[in-house]
Amino acid sequence: QVQLVESGGGLVQPGGSLRLSCQASGSTLDLWRIGWFRRAPGKTPEGVSCVDWADGTTWYASSVKGRFTISRDNAKNTVFLQMINLKPEDTALYFCAADATRRKFSAYDEVPIFGDYLGQGTQVTVSS
Repeated sequence: QVQLVESGGGLVQPGGSLRLSCQASGSTLDLWRIGWFRRAPGKTPEGVSCVDWADGTTWYASSVKGRFTISRDNAKNTVFLQMINLKPEDTALYFCAADATRRKFSAYDEVPIFGDYLGQGTQVTVSS
């Protein structure tokens, strides 16, 4: 089992920045990928970004590419999502997600993570 705890959400004006953190604990040696989903009101959850826990390969949704940067600190079992130039459409509940099971994904999956484990979420609101 892996436990995930997010932090860093909040209210920010359009064009602003936020940095989300996700602390993993438990069976972290089993981690394959870790990343972020988001769920906006009235919309289906969207994969935002993920990173391969071992080699650091990253993936991004086209809607955030160039504005969001994912990084990890394996020693601290923590993954970060640096978000800049935030837009109102980025408003959502952001969930940290982790996979221990290795899966094959379609080439059309921009963010290849399933979410074996999910955090409780942290709210990001972009509004003036």
